[in-house]
Amino acid sequence: MQNQKFNNLQIINLSQFKSILSLYFFTIGTSLLGFSIYLLIEALGMTDNNITSWSGQSLFWGFIIFFVAIFLLFLPIEFFQLYKLINRSFSELISNILFTIGISLFFLIFVQLFLPNTSDILIEVSAVLKATSFSGFIIVPLVLFLLNNLNNRITVLNSLGYDFILLVWIFGTLIFI
Repeated sequence: MQNQKFNNLQIINLSQFKSILSLYFFTIGTSLLGFSIYLLIEALGMTDNNITSWSGQSLFWGFIIFFVAIFLLFLPIEFFQLYKLINRSFSELISNILFTIGISLFFLIFVQLFLPNTSDILIEVSAVLKATSFSGFIIVPLVLFLLNNLNNRITVLNSLGYDFILLVWIFGTLIFI
């Protein structure tokens, strides 16, 4: 009888992994795109807070980060192609939260180990990536839980849950920056 309970309760839904990973890449790409725009504005001399020492360096890093952001935004569109977040049952909620925390933890460790902090630009990029991971640790699981509880009451959340989580993750990243 206990085996039937465990077979009926599918705690981890692997189809949601692509969806959560694409959300993470969209969030990182959007955040880096915003940072590259800031560097391009800095190259034009329109800001007082300068990260770089001269405008050519800001322009150079702005274009590099811009193209990296475009590449990161391209990955979910081309390879994952899954833009629906299923969060209707408790097992789907648990799998979504576990995937969100796991992906955030993986990228946080990856940034800590492999992204050198040799220049001010890389320190800022590292801060953006860490903020995205911290948002995935704290804010996104809480919102996933709230969405799971509100799905029965607000039916529009079933179709717009992916977009809402993406916006929450982007604005959550801004909180941690």
